Amino acid sequence: MKQNSKLLLAVTLIMVLVSCKKNYLETSPTDQIATSSAFSTTANAWAALNGIHRYMYTQWLGNQDQGGQSANMIYMDAMGDDLVLTSASNGWFLSEYRWISHRNANSRVPLFNYLFYYTIISNANQIIQNVDGAVGPDADKKAIKGEAFAYRGWAYFQMVQLFGERFDKTKANDGPGVPLVLVPSTTATPRSSVADVYTQINKDLDAAIDLLNGYSRLNKSHININVAKGFKARVALAQQNWTVAAQMAADARNGFGLLSNADYMSGFNDYTKNEWIWGMRQQADQTTYFYSFFAFMSSNFNSSNIRVCPKAINSTLYDQISATDIRKSLWDPTGTNPAFIIPTATPGAVRRPYMNRKFMVLDQGSSIGDIPLMRASEMYLIEAEAKARMGGQDAAAATALFTLAKQRDPNYVLSTNTGNDLINEIMIQRRVELWGEGFRFYDLKRLNLPLDRTNSNHNNSIASVMNVPAGDKTWQFLIPQSEINNTNGIVTQNPL
Repeated sequence: MKQNSKLLLAVTLIMVLVSCKKNYLETSPTDQIATSSAFSTTANAWAALNGIHRYMYTQWLGNQDQGGQSANMIYMDAMGDDLVLTSASNGWFLSEYRWISHRNANSRVPLFNYLFYYTIISNANQIIQNVDGAVGPDADKKAIKGEAFAYRGWAYFQMVQLFGERFDKTKANDGPGVPLVLVPSTTATPRSSVADVYTQINKDLDAAIDLLNGYSRLNKSHININVAKGFKARVALAQQNWTVAAQMAADARNGFGLLSNADYMSGFNDYTKNEWIWGMRQQADQTTYFYSFFAFMSSNFNSSNIRVCPKAINSTLYDQISATDIRKSLWDPTGTNPAFIIPTATPGAVRRPYMNRKFMVLDQGSSIGDIPLMRASEMYLIEAEAKARMGGQDAAAATALFTLAKQRDPNYVLSTNTGNDLINEIMIQRRVELWGEGFRFYDLKRLNLPLDRTNSNHNNSIASVMNVPAGDKTWQFLIPQSEINNTNGIVTQNPL
C-alpha cells in the first residue's frame, strides 16, 4: 500500500486546512503544509473535519459516476435485485448492474471504493492523532475526535463488507478483510482478518459514542451520538448480534420522528426533515453537476442518463406493497402517468413502467439535493429484524415494525406473523422503505442470500446476470491491482 498510502497522506494534508467552501482544494502545495500547523487550533481541526464532510460528495478522479458516497450507494443497489435499469443505451452503472466491474482488479470501481474509504480513514487518523494537542476548548476536541472515530469505523465497515467475506458468527471469520491502518503511515500493511477488522470497527464506534455524549452538532452532515449508535446498530446486524442491534437502533432514533405522507412524497432532497438522522447537505455554490446522486437516481433532473434510463423498482417487490401504502405512489407501474415528472428541457426523455419519483430535484436545471445517509425508519427496521431473529421476541418485533408501517399505510394492522413469516414481512418493508438508498447488495450478502432477478421486470438483455448463488466468490470485490503491485504482494488478492 506504499504508493497509495502516499497518495492518501497527500490528500490528508490537503484537506486538513479545508472548510466546506467551494474552493477547499485551493491550498498550498502539500509538501509545504506542516501537520503541527494544520492542527494548531481546534478551529483548524474543525476545518479538517469539515473537509471529510465535503469529501463525501466530491467528484472522484474526474469520473462522472463517482460523486463520493453516492457512488457506492448506487453501486450497491445496481448490483441488487430491487433497482432496475430500464435501458442499456446510456451506459452508466451498466457494468455494475451486470456484475462485471467489481470483479475486474483494474476497474475503477474497486479502485474508487478502496481509495475513497481509505482517504476518509487517513484523514480521520490525522485528526485522532493530532487534535488533542490543538489549542482550544476540550469540548471541541472531544467532538472532533468523536466524529473522526465514527468516520473511521464507518469507513472500515463499508470496506470490509465489500472486500471481505461476509461475517458469520458461527465461524472464525479469519479470512482476509482489509489492511488496518490506524495511524498516519505510508508503510505497506497486509490485510487483517475479517474478525479483526470488525473488532476495530466496534472499538472505534464505542470510542465515538463515548466522546460524542452530550455533543450538539451544527447540522445533520455532522455525526452525533445518534449517528454513531446507528452505525453500531448496522454493524451488530451484520454480525448477527441481535441484542446490540436492537438496542442501538432504538437509541439511534431517539428524538427523531417519521416523515408525514406529504414529506414522503416531496423528493427526498431535504435533510432538515424530522426523520433524517444523517445526510449530505448540498449548498447552491457546491453544485455537483452530472456526478450528483440526483443526476442518476432522480426522476426529473435533466441529465442524459435520466432521460433514457429512469430507475425502476422490481415489479415483484412492487406487487407486494399494499394499495393503501403511501410508498406505492412512488412508482408508476404503467409508465404513462403524467404526474411522474420527467426532464422536459431537452427532447427525448422517456417514461418506463415501474419508474420512480422517490428522488426529485426542485430545479430540473440543477442536480442539487440533500442525500439521505441514515433515517429513523431504518432504525425501526433494524430493531424489528433483530428482535424477530433473536427468538422469543416476535411480539416486540411486530410492535417495532408497526410504528413505521402504520405511518406509511393507515390500514396496516399489527402483524400476527411469527418466525420466518414475520422476518419475511419485515424484510419486504425494509426493501420498500430503503429502496434506492444503497442497502440491497449489503443486505443480500450479510444474509447469505442469492441474487435472483427472475420473474420480474429485469430484462436479461440489459442485466445479463439474473442469478448469483449465495456465498459465491463474486460477492467479494477484487482488491485493486495497483494496490497489489505497489505493495509487492503484501496486500493479497481475493479468489479470482
